[in-house]
Amino acid sequence: MEEKIVSLSVPAETGYARSVRMLAANLAVVSGLGIDDVEDVRMAAEEGFVYSCATGPDRCDISFTLGQGEVAIDFGLGDAKDEQVEAAGFDISMAELLLSAVCDDFVITDEDTLHLVKKASELGGADA
Repeated sequence: MEEKIVSLSVPAETGYARSVRMLAANLAVVSGLGIDDVEDVRMAAEEGFVYSCATGPDRCDISFTLGQGEVAIDFGLGDAKDEQVEAAGFDISMAELLLSAVCDDFVITDEDTLHLVKKASELGGADA
């Protein structure tokens, strides 16, 4: 599969989490991930979206990079720092714990982007 990029921009309001989660799951299937990995992508997308919203942007810009057996998700972050995010009621340590459990990689880049990667446990997806 040739690498494909899908972009999404939604208001940074938690009510849009379901839309982000459902798109992420669909794109994971397109990339050939199996059912357990699709569920991990769904959880990572929702947690990443809520994290992004907690940092205070007006809009959440999300980029999905699809490859065979792999999905990377990048969330643009706002200007709020960790202390402000925690003060607003978002538990950063819990988010990091969940993301480390379901993603193969996650990092906050110098460009204020939350970068998540999920690779297929087995190639072949739901057909395997």
